[in-house]
Amino acid sequence: MGSVQTNPQINPAFALASIPTSAPPAGDFDLVSAYEFCARLARSHYENFTVASWLMPREMRPHMYAIYAYARMADDFADEHHDVAMLDDWERQLDGAYDGTPRHPVFIALADTVRRFEIPRAPFKNLLVAFRSDVNFKGFDTLDDLFAYSRNSANPVGRLVLYLFGYCDAERQRLSDLVCSGLQLANFWQDVAIDLTKGRIYLPRRDMEKFGVSAAELEAHTPSKQFIELMRHEVGVARAMLLEGGELHRVVDKRLRRDIVMFAGGGLAILRAIERVGYDVVRARPELKKFDYLKLGWSALRGRLEG
Repeated sequence: MGSVQTNPQINPAFALASIPTSAPPAGDFDLVSAYEFCARLARSHYENFTVASWLMPREMRPHMYAIYAYARMADDFADEHHDVAMLDDWERQLDGAYDGTPRHPVFIALADTVRRFEIPRAPFKNLLVAFRSDVNFKGFDTLDDLFAYSRNSANPVGRLVLYLFGYCDAERQRLSDLVCSGLQLANFWQDVAIDLTKGRIYLPRRDMEKFGVSAAELEAHTPSKQFIELMRHEVGVARAMLLEGGELHRVVDKRLRRDIVMFAGGGLAILRAIERVGYDVVRARPELKKFDYLKLGWSALRGRLEG
């Protein structure tokens, strides 16, 4: 399990302005500069809790950056460009990376990562399934439908991290899936107001019907008592998943334990923020406070998950 040294001198040809296309950017990329390209992309998206967090062992960060860069660009092809053709080309380049003919710097780095850690193609392919469905977003009828989406959009990321640390057994993957799906639900419930501006509602239609909540009510940004009860239910589902899945931190080595606490604990912190605003997520996005981040970091350093 070797490390990859990144080059602190960045060629202007590697600038992030070149990233919105799946075609290889200008410039010759060796392995070091390819990993640096991925690192620059990852660091430019600081809104995430952790990509390769400061808690992640230093030698693992380049590989996390490569995985993140693959997913980040594919996500942009779907959400920013709404272009299935770009996703199809990205998949062909993924196949090229596995077949030994990578061209794009993301795939030059990724080919090295998947070879070192013997990572199968399936998690990368599954992410593309989710991104393609994002292009033609239709919402979800049931919570099970939402879980099926998460199996492709969120769970592969956790499994990829497990592969980096040498874990490929079914039980650890199950716990990882719970963390990833629970965190995705937490993010969806936090972003209800933002998603409404994009014409998206992630709340399952059957759950909305059960609690007597209409899409018109959400779009009017006027939460009713019924909506508050709906959100109380959805927050409870996400919390149960995060707490059960968070037990993963007890069955991995210390190099990974703190990051699992950070991910699961981050989702739980979001749920607490939703509760602080009385579940009113249609008028504004609940934000974490400085104390939340301090508590999250302290819990991660201690390697203990707090509900």
